[in-house]
Amino acid sequence: MMDSKKIAMIGAGLMGHGIALIMARAGHHVTLSDPDADMRASLHERVQASMEGLGATPDQVQDSLSRITTHDSLGEALEGVEFVFEAAPEKVELKRAIFQEIESHVSESCVLASNTSVIQISSIMSVLKHRERAVGTHWWNPPHQIPLVEVVKTEWSDPDVAMSMMNLLEDAGKTPVLVEKDVPGFIGNRLQHALWREAVSLVERGICDAKSVDTVIKASFGRRLAVLGPLENADLVGTDLSLDIHENVLFDLEDRNGPSPYLEKLVAEGKLGMKSGEGFQKWTPEEADEVRARVTNHLQRLEKILD
Repeated sequence: MMDSKKIAMIGAGLMGHGIALIMARAGHHVTLSDPDADMRASLHERVQASMEGLGATPDQVQDSLSRITTHDSLGEALEGVEFVFEAAPEKVELKRAIFQEIESHVSESCVLASNTSVIQISSIMSVLKHRERAVGTHWWNPPHQIPLVEVVKTEWSDPDVAMSMMNLLEDAGKTPVLVEKDVPGFIGNRLQHALWREAVSLVERGICDAKSVDTVIKASFGRRLAVLGPLENADLVGTDLSLDIHENVLFDLEDRNGPSPYLEKLVAEGKLGMKSGEGFQKWTPEEADEVRARVTNHLQRLEKILD
């Protein structure tokens, strides 16, 4: 086990509370700051609910909660910390401003990390005086249930800093992957949204409806993705067969650079998915809740199976 570290978590939302949970459960002391008083006040309750959902005992819950303290002052939360995770909304200017303030409170050896799904880390960290100690950490939602964290290096990142973050995450039970080049979407979201682009295109072109797209994925290759990655699969069937398939299908796949007009039309019409009752499909509140519960239960069972 790694020696206990003092870690600051900036942001107490869905991602922030999950990251705080993971670090506290690993034995680290977490100081958390969020400008929203209600988010700070409800943090322990939300961490407790998430840990109970993971099957933690009451003693384990209380042990982790005892390591998490909240602060309305950013300066207080950053006092003496060795690592900082930021999980503010996905707005570049906001994140830049936060890191400029963070840098004024922490030591030069403190490692800084921004959690973002697609924003290039370089665009966030370019404002820092000591850019070499900054990396990206893309945690997946929900962070306390999805093992992967993508650690993203910028052109300025010190390799030792990136490795210290990799070690911290691995010690906390996560599955870190190092992203050597800072590109939009990193690894996971580039792969995910390449699939989504083709899925939308199939519906847009009238090839099938949205339900059929989801059924095909869930009832075929989606079942093996948790244990067989795409390049492992290519090696399994043979790179020669993979090449034959590519020669006969890639020319017809969606390759537009911008968003789908079909998707833009849905958004313009207020069809925003489950939160509005309709997106690619229509959803009742009960159906939406069933999907969310199904995902949570699946992730819990899958973790036990893979363990």
